[in-house]
Amino acid sequence: MNESKHESELDEIPKPYLDAPKRLLFGRRLSNAHIEGQLLPKFIALPIFSSDPLSSVAYGPQELIMILTLGGISMLTFAPGIAAVVVILLSVIVLSYGKIIKAYPGGGGDYEVAKVNLGNRAALIVASALLLDYVMTVAVSVASGTDNLISAFPALNPYRVEIAVGFIILLCAINLRGVRESGTAFAIPTYLFISTVFIMIGAGILKMINGETVLAPSAHYHVTVLENLGSIPNIAMILLLLRAFASGCSALTGIEAIANGVPAFRVPKVRNARITMTLMGITAILMFIGVTAFALISHVHYAEDPCAQLKDWAQCATHPQMSVIAQIGTAIFGGDSILFYILQAATAAVLLLAANTAFNGFPLLSSVLAKDGFAPKALLTRGDRLVYSNGMISLMGAALVLMFVYQASVTGLIQLYIIGVFTSFTVGQVGMLKHWRRGLAKGQISRKEATSGLAINGFGAFLTATVLVIVTLTKFTHGAWLVFIIMPILYWVMYNTKRYYATIDDEIKMDAVTEFGSKGDYAVVLMDKLNKPQLKALDYALSSKHASLDAVHVAADPERAKEFAREWKKYGMKIPLRIIESPYREFSAPLIEYLVDHREANGSERISVYMPKYVVGHWWEHVLHNHRSNRMRRQLMHVRGVMVTIVPWKLKSAEKFNPFVRKPLPGDARRGEVVRPALREHRKGANTVQRVKTDQAKQAAKEAPKE
Repeated sequence: MNESKHESELDEIPKPYLDAPKRLLFGRRLSNAHIEGQLLPKFIALPIFSSDPLSSVAYGPQELIMILTLGGISMLTFAPGIAAVVVILLSVIVLSYGKIIKAYPGGGGDYEVAKVNLGNRAALIVASALLLDYVMTVAVSVASGTDNLISAFPALNPYRVEIAVGFIILLCAINLRGVRESGTAFAIPTYLFISTVFIMIGAGILKMINGETVLAPSAHYHVTVLENLGSIPNIAMILLLLRAFASGCSALTGIEAIANGVPAFRVPKVRNARITMTLMGITAILMFIGVTAFALISHVHYAEDPCAQLKDWAQCATHPQMSVIAQIGTAIFGGDSILFYILQAATAAVLLLAANTAFNGFPLLSSVLAKDGFAPKALLTRGDRLVYSNGMISLMGAALVLMFVYQASVTGLIQLYIIGVFTSFTVGQVGMLKHWRRGLAKGQISRKEATSGLAINGFGAFLTATVLVIVTLTKFTHGAWLVFIIMPILYWVMYNTKRYYATIDDEIKMDAVTEFGSKGDYAVVLMDKLNKPQLKALDYALSSKHASLDAVHVAADPERAKEFAREWKKYGMKIPLRIIESPYREFSAPLIEYLVDHREANGSERISVYMPKYVVGHWWEHVLHNHRSNRMRRQLMHVRGVMVTIVPWKLKSAEKFNPFVRKPLPGDARRGEVVRPALREHRKGANTVQRVKTDQAKQAAKEAPKE
């Protein structure tokens, strides 16, 4: 009986205006009991957390080849060596994160490692780097996916930014439906991309075995050297090689997402996360090797400025340049084959879905930061679908800003991409070195395990630190300088957010001295006219049995104040009415002055201010009601000793009725008959009216012109 009663009462509460579309888009709300069902099996976790590093094979080799081509075709002979170093680095980082997952299964990855082993300052460096990296992951992945889509359909090129923005909003909307649903939706394109790339590599190998030629559409273009090697060619060549290596390292982004998201795995979490990390590493390495190899075998020519470098391409000004993976697909499958279009569709899809890694990693990391007090508490709250929806929406907003600023350009965005991730890599590896040494010294970790960890993480720290220096030196003047502005700003914001929360906690914590109470009890009911909402507020105040009670009218309109005083006397309300003069037609200032004066005269008296407020049923009714009461409530909150009580009056529109159609009220049919409200009386009250002249009113009287 009680349950049905509660349900009916809850049903009467109006739903938010966008509740129905929200349920249609994102699905029904999930209770906390469903959180276990949102945990991920390995085959779903792989596309969710690994789509970024897996998809990076579509643009990592492309960026590597593009930078080398600046120095001419001969520079491509260094591509296999650079690719080999990238593969070694990828292998070491995968092994390193396997250690981090086991040592810190609570999530947070490099941030947690840095916080525990190196302190909050190092942790905030990692956090600022990772947050920026996640935003860049969304921007670069979507821009690259849009680029591949345009490679297949060149007519879409004028709408590049609009397409990219639409994809970001769509990805956010899908992720807001929940981890399991988004994972299922994203698993198919990711596995389709993996299988299509391996089919392409296998078909290419078979063609070579059969003696067939594998030639890219751009193979016959003559390449003009743009990068001037100058009078000291060895130094210029080294810088160009380092820049190419830095661009190729974009294939390493997103590896840390699995370590950050260990809590999202099914039990046994650590084992499942490490298996997923291993599968991701093997798959990414094989695809990176295959794509780089066939880009060189098929003589792909991909230029940063195609019109300046590819002189033989007459359509460079009117047609977008085909991506590297599209050219390899054309060479192996044929440009008009169904497999080519499947490859392009899968590549575009997985590049777009690579942003999904960030849509899972960013909210998880921001929730950890919020838990530690370094980010707003709103990021710690799960939404209707048990995901950190505020974090996802924040990520979407930041990515959209970058998309508009850089006009969805992969080349422009990727310059900002690598520094953040390698900063977190390096600090995390250094933190793990301290973890192993401390564990060995305390006897908590076996010597064999500690030695293995020190070797892997030590080598990893050396490699990632080296890459960080290279990336910074080679990309700084190409746009990466912006990272060194954004990261300190993020650090400063998080550091001061923690300080702010600590200050507030210190301010509000309990102590043995502070007591809350008062020596008196005074109530004020704000009255403007005699109607049901006003009388309801008066009745609430009377039912609370305050020691003293006054009705108060602020005389912003003197004529209306006189009329209201006559009504008050006429209806015989046995409650004192105080009319506060307001020569400047203000409502809050004279009232606040009156309350402050009253409290000074009566000591530490508790003052309760009652005011009615309309509860409306339509969004447009907010434009017509409650502005004055809302403004007065906000200002009264700053007056010491004053409590504001809002007495709601639900209009019929809030009960799903048309506000313009109502039943006749009593008295409508009795023309000329006065409707008298029931008598209200306070135990110490009398039917009196008193005018209150505030200091403001006295000053206004002095300033009034003399007749």
